[in-house]
Amino acid sequence: MLVLAALAPQALLATSLRAQRPQPNAAARPALASRTVDSIVAVALRTFPTPGVAVAVIQDGKVVVAKGYGVKKLGDPAPVTPQTRFGIASNTKVFTAVALGMLVEEGKLEWDAPVIRYLPQFAMYDPFVTREITIKDLLVHRSGLGLGAGDLLWWPASTYTRAEIMRRLRFIKPATSFRSAYAYDNVLYLVAGEVIETVSGMSWERFIESRILQRVGMTHSTSRHGDAATPGDVAQTHTLLEGTLAAIAPMTSDNTNPAGGINSGAEDMAKWVMSLLDSGRVGDGSRLYQPATARMLQAPVTPTPNTPPPGFIAPLASEFSFYALGLGVGTFRGRKLLHHTGGLPGYLSSVAWIPSERAGVVVLTNDESPTFLALTWTLMDRVLRTPQPFDFIAGFDSLRARQQVALQGAARQAQAARDSASRPSLALAKYAGPYADAWYGDIDIAHEGGRLVIRFSHTPQLVGDMIPWQHDTFLVRWRDRELRADAYITFMLTPDGGIDHAKMLPASPDVDFSFDFQDLELRPRRR
Repeated sequence: MLVLAALAPQALLATSLRAQRPQPNAAARPALASRTVDSIVAVALRTFPTPGVAVAVIQDGKVVVAKGYGVKKLGDPAPVTPQTRFGIASNTKVFTAVALGMLVEEGKLEWDAPVIRYLPQFAMYDPFVTREITIKDLLVHRSGLGLGAGDLLWWPASTYTRAEIMRRLRFIKPATSFRSAYAYDNVLYLVAGEVIETVSGMSWERFIESRILQRVGMTHSTSRHGDAATPGDVAQTHTLLEGTLAAIAPMTSDNTNPAGGINSGAEDMAKWVMSLLDSGRVGDGSRLYQPATARMLQAPVTPTPNTPPPGFIAPLASEFSFYALGLGVGTFRGRKLLHHTGGLPGYLSSVAWIPSERAGVVVLTNDESPTFLALTWTLMDRVLRTPQPFDFIAGFDSLRARQQVALQGAARQAQAARDSASRPSLALAKYAGPYADAWYGDIDIAHEGGRLVIRFSHTPQLVGDMIPWQHDTFLVRWRDRELRADAYITFMLTPDGGIDHAKMLPASPDVDFSFDFQDLELRPRRR
């Protein structure tokens, strides 16, 4: 996700002053040609194994490109069109923030009011946090939850309802103290969706569709993860499975739509960014929200890590880095930048805009290559008319190669450290039985056909074979290989040889952070 951090107020002021300097008349500067965008996208599609991409480019306050490239599905000639829908994943978050802002303007909410004013049943692990956490806090990743904490309640698709997911948050122990550190989460956006439903009388989906998508003119967009599997002009999801690009099943569970459920295309996302650039004004001249709400949405709140990028992509160094309300705030080429990325199985997206230049770029892809980032920054350089634009496509290709080498090295290191001659302390059948985690719920381990099998009772896809790794640690190899999320499970024994509890960890740094196995503590439950 986003990599953000803080900078001193003087730097914020300097950036603000730069943005106010007189700019040459836009009419006197050549506009980015559509054929130039076509050529850049063609290079990216040759470099990365991406079947299809949707691109929207805004320059000087005008949409210069809103097109589809490539194909919707590998092996099928049907092209990506300007209307083809892709899952935009976490780029949904700013829609949820806008919805809250609209309700604030209507007097139905207050940004700094406690969540329990509107949802009395809501609770976090710490009673102090339950009492103090505000509507704004739901959006800015500073609640004290760890990275991705609680995501296993909905990822992969679970049987839990939104109300039950929210109820279970009270059992997740914090990783840090309240408002002291940044850690990206999804589950609190689900809570924000429940707030919207409670105060508006409409489901989050209905509110987004009727009050935002229709008003902006995003007539081809939808609000549900499940729509990615419906017929129509929809991009198929793809990823690399054991080195080969293949179509995979999309995420279809709707219980966390407020954090990432919107599906959209180039044409509609261009309209959305035009609205963001104009402080909520839409095509008919009316406003979704007022400029004061726009300022609130964009105001930096949570300082976030600002790690210098590697030389492959050096121009992405940001002067400062924060999270605001559903979006990141930083700089690009000395200008204030608003941006976010999104990721789901087989979909990646990037949305970036620079208010001072009335410029924006949207890239949506139907695979998991770095195409979405390589194109975003290559095109933004062209939009800004950078005298010597950087080759971000080559840069991200080099970064990808380095990351692959690092992953291979990590796998070799894990294998070398393994004590393959060791054996489990107990007979396999002794590890079997019903377990439970305080926040996830029931997890069962069975002894079947001479091996152990683990099943997460509320997540049908999480069924895995437990292969002895070393000592009392097993490698969980999920039967659904599209998950790409194998994990270790380690058992701690009691002095009399019973099971006290078990802990889990992702087996590779490549496992998506939403598989928050590390937050589980499995304890035997009574039969």
